[in-house]
Amino acid sequence: MNYIINWNVNPIIFSIGPISPRWYGLFFALSFLVGSAIGSWIFKREKQPAESLDRVLLYMLFGTIIGARLGECLFYNPAYYFSNPIEIFKVWKGGLASHGAALGLLLSLYLYSRKTPGQSYVWILDRAVIVIALGCSFIRLGNLMNSEIIGKPTGSNWGFIFHQIDSLPRHPSQLYESFAYFIIFIILLVLYIKIKPNENPGILSGLCLVLMLTARFFLEFLKENQVVFESGWTLNMGQKLSIPLIILGFGILLKYSLFPNRDISKK
Repeated sequence: MNYIINWNVNPIIFSIGPISPRWYGLFFALSFLVGSAIGSWIFKREKQPAESLDRVLLYMLFGTIIGARLGECLFYNPAYYFSNPIEIFKVWKGGLASHGAALGLLLSLYLYSRKTPGQSYVWILDRAVIVIALGCSFIRLGNLMNSEIIGKPTGSNWGFIFHQIDSLPRHPSQLYESFAYFIIFIILLVLYIKIKPNENPGILSGLCLVLMLTARFFLEFLKENQVVFESGWTLNMGQKLSIPLIILGFGILLKYSLFPNRDISKK
């Protein structure tokens, strides 16, 4: 039986004059709205002040956007952006890199923890990664609606024909990643409820990095290269950027396995 899906979705939801909201923007907004609801539940569960949740979400929003944009500029097209620096600020033209977003989030949450007594870096990371995994799932659905980050052609009876790209059945790599990140979100949420992260710091943070970036590493084999200079590489840019974060995840797990009662970032 043939399961080929013809995909030709308009990335713009509707247009009224100059207003043209896009599906990607909707899923990006949903990632923060749903994340806010989950974060509110976590903070209430742990008797943390609501105003600190508002602040951490703001830090995460700016960390995501700035990190993702700078990641796109520095990792994937540095020559163009160094020659046209004003283009860096034109986020509406597209161009966001998830590894840049990851680094931006790590830095923004560190800055947040430095200004928030009682919430150490590892404490906030262990809670934020639950929301981050779900947010990444939403973002990949936005990529699907944009017909971007497409997969390689497939000879199987399963695939998407992205008519805005070509007429070849391809792996819906956006769906693969979205599903993988949603499963990781479920795992992290269940572990958060079961393992008492205050008594087991670092486990959720380290596990999230290992699982998400390992999934990303292997799913990259099913994707088309994002930029021309990756042609001929054994590992593409996404895979090369994933390796240090996987190592960091294992390092966090090892550190808190060897020293379970030490949180050097606590004030």
